[in-house]
This record gives sequence, C-alpha cells and structure tokens, in this order.
Amino acid sequence: AKGLPVSLTAFRDAALAAYVAEILETRPITAIYVFSGQMGQYVPDGWHGRVVMDFVDVDSAKFDAYGGEGRGPMRWINAREGRLLRREEARLAARADLGLLISDQEAALFRSRLLPGELAASTIRVMGNGIDSQAFDPATVAPAANILDCEGPRMIFTGQMDYAPNDAAARRVIERILPRVREAVPGASFHIVGRNPAPDLLAMHGKDGSFVWGRVEDMRCWLKGADLALVPLEIARGVQNKVLEAMAMALPVVLTPGAATGIGARDGEHLRIAESDAALAEAAIALLRDHRAAAELGNAGRRFVCEKASWRAALADLPDLLGLRAGSVRDAA
Repeated sequence: AKGLPVSLTAFRDAALAAYVAEILETRPITAIYVFSGQMGQYVPDGWHGRVVMDFVDVDSAKFDAYGGEGRGPMRWINAREGRLLRREEARLAARADLGLLISDQEAALFRSRLLPGELAASTIRVMGNGIDSQAFDPATVAPAANILDCEGPRMIFTGQMDYAPNDAAARRVIERILPRVREAVPGASFHIVGRNPAPDLLAMHGKDGSFVWGRVEDMRCWLKGADLALVPLEIARGVQNKVLEAMAMALPVVLTPGAATGIGARDGEHLRIAESDAALAEAAIALLRDHRAAAELGNAGRRFVCEKASWRAALADLPDLLGLRAGSVRDAA
C-alpha cells in the first residue's frame, strides 16, 4: 500500500534504527559497512562518513526471475518486488561511497540494470567470497552416522530449504535426475540437508533413494559422509557457499553453470559443470563409478579453495575499501 518493497518492510525494526542512530551520535564512527540491500535503510540520510554498501548479489534480478516463471498472484508480487528493489538498489549505490558485488558477473549485471544517470552516480567494485578452509577440512570431523546408514553411493545437497531456488533444485534431483542415476548406479541415494524443508518435501524422506534430513548440528559431518555434491540450481545469484563448503571438504561437485558463477574454478579440473538433467546425471554417474577420478576432483577442489577462496585472500582489500590505514583509529560498534 505504501509502494515499498516487501523485503525492506520485513527487515524494518524501530529498535534497531534507534540503536544505529545512538551509536553514530555517541561513538566516533568513520565508516559504515552495510551487508545486503535490505539493511541500507538503517543508514541515516544526513550521515557524512564513508559508506560501503555490500549488495553481495542482485536481489532484484532474483525477483524478476521469480516473476517471469511464477503463476497467479505471486507472479505479480514478485515482479513488483523486482521492480521496486531495483529502484532501491540504485538509490543505495548512489548513496554509498562504494558498492560491492560478489563476482564480476554480478557486478556486470548490477551495472546493466542502472539507468545512465544512476550508473554515473555509482562506484561498483567486486569483493569475492571466502570460506574458513581450516574449519571445513575433512580431516577434522567424522561422518554423520545417519548418512552412513545408507549403503551405496551418497549424493548430497545442502542449504536453507525454504529458499525457493534450493527447494526447486532438490525437487529437480528427486523427480528428474536421481531416477537416471539409480538406473546406472543401483543403491545410489540423495540427501537433502538444511533447515525448514517444506512438508511435502519432507514427506519424500526414505522414498526411492531420497532422504530429507532438515536442520543438522554440523554440516561438515554430512559432507564428510557423502560421495558427491549435486547442485542443480536453475536460479542462482552471487557465489554459492554450499559449493565452496563442499569443495573445501574435498567432495567432488557436479553443478549447473549458474551455481558455478563467480567461483572461478575450472570445469573438469576443480568441479564438473553440466546444465541439462541428462548431462548432470551423466556427470554424477561417471564420478560415482570412478572413485579415483572422484577423489582427484575433490582434492583439486579443496586445493583451489585453500589457495583462492580463503578468508585471507577474499578480504585482503577490505581495510582500503573502508578507508582504514595503518595506525588509524578504529571503533567497533
């Protein structure tokens, strides 16, 4: 009714806004780092310090995609959300001293959605994602007992399962990819691990090689117990942490081009990229049958993450982005 994006309204909180205002008034804050477009509303218009706006990925494009594929009222709602979020993203990019996207692809997409005047008023750079490769190390954990109870090759998909693209990817495997795999590799199973699966998805647990586990205490244990990570996302923005986590755990990964975007790993060397159901199934079958090739791919993936996607490498430029120099005063709110 107010012409605002649903996303902004959902994250609006008067107490948090008051807290931010108090901190800025009482502490010598010189820079604000904003994580995700929904949080940009908390930066006061009259504040004159440095603002770094980390969009991560292009949220408005996701809702555009939902609007293009949906039906009924949700099609209109998602299209509206995409349109209004694009406007908010442009406002925030102009408001900030610097806008960050997680990959070259996301940065190019973000720029392409700005009008000429909006683009001229914005400074957009890339800061990639990272992962704690010491924590996500297969040598540090034991496999989860529940997944080991399933004999035969085990494929895994991880993530927040009330997120529409994750839900769609899991159903794609269950309905269209897993049956192909099980024809060639009898006994193969598919394990969905992550919070808040839909009730009808949860009802598929234990049927035809599919297992839906919901929230778990330590995702590393489940990755350690799997033989392959299968990530057939059809709508994917930014860099997929689930892929980096699986690679760090030396797990061979088969994924779609969208899920591989922004990671920088090479197809065939660090992971396997395929797009169609048949190609994804074929790649998975080949790795499940060839244990040596799977181990080589998994180990290469872990080396890539340790060398290219560690937090030290990902955040090396952060002090300069925030305007911090050696000896400068820092005040952590």
